Amino acid sequence: MYKQNYRSKLLEDAVEQIASLPGVGRKSALRYALHLLHEPAANVEKFTSAISQMRSGVRYCPDCNMISDDGVCPICGDHSRDRSLVCVVESLRDVLSIENTGQYHGLYHVLGGVISPMDGVGPDDLPIKALVERVQRDGIQEVIMALDTNMEGETTALYIYRQLAASGVKISAIARGVAFGDDLEYTDEFTLGKAIVNRQLFSI
Repeated sequence: MYKQNYRSKLLEDAVEQIASLPGVGRKSALRYALHLLHEPAANVEKFTSAISQMRSGVRYCPDCNMISDDGVCPICGDHSRDRSLVCVVESLRDVLSIENTGQYHGLYHVLGGVISPMDGVGPDDLPIKALVERVQRDGIQEVIMALDTNMEGETTALYIYRQLAASGVKISAIARGVAFGDDLEYTDEFTLGKAIVNRQLFSI
């Protein structure tokens, strides 16, 4: 039975899928669906093909766990980067935010999440052991904690600090220009850039 709002099961299904995206309400989803409906078929095919190829073709960098089209990601493969520095972040969005500041030229380690017992995510669910091994193997001199300044981010940073404490590596954290509770993704580039440049020694 078709919903009165749509009069088409095909349109309804398209709206449902588009509305499942973060931050997209049903009204916006309907607008996007109708836009695609009136686009030339070739344009829609190009759109859906790009999404499908991204989903099936993207890989994860074996060094830093960031996405890569093929093997090692472009940042790890760029030998002009400072390879003595590793910035620990939660997600690809954080990498993009920091890169947009133009203030950081080291490498990254993407966790893909943070420790959150309420969500069933523990230390073993994140590539923290790989970070410890990377520090020991690659002669990393400094690890920068650039996790969101909320309870989960602070908990994760503290756990990593304890895992790395015996290695002797310098451990720092972004300066508190980023207030507690802020997400890096939504921090303006100037503030985030200054927080990276003016990072401080990590302390408990």
